[in-house]
Amino acid sequence: MINILLFAHLQEIIGESKLYVDLSDRTVGQIKEWMEMQYSQVNLQHVMTAVNEEFAIDATVVKEGDTIAFIPPISGG
Repeated sequence: MINILLFAHLQEIIGESKLYVDLSDRTVGQIKEWMEMQYSQVNLQHVMTAVNEEFAIDATVVKEGDTIAFIPPISGG
């Protein structure tokens, strides 16, 4: 199992701030694809991703017990 942390509008769309899913040993890119298939309104193309509190790229492998965070861009004004 891995922990997925959701922020801003992603949390609003999914209705949860955390998900626990069995997606270990997959890349960040594969997890993004899974999220977009599970939640059709989710678009993770421009989100920043962190694995265990360190920025990660789509090729980063997420292991059992890891925490992945999807951080969408925030605009202010």
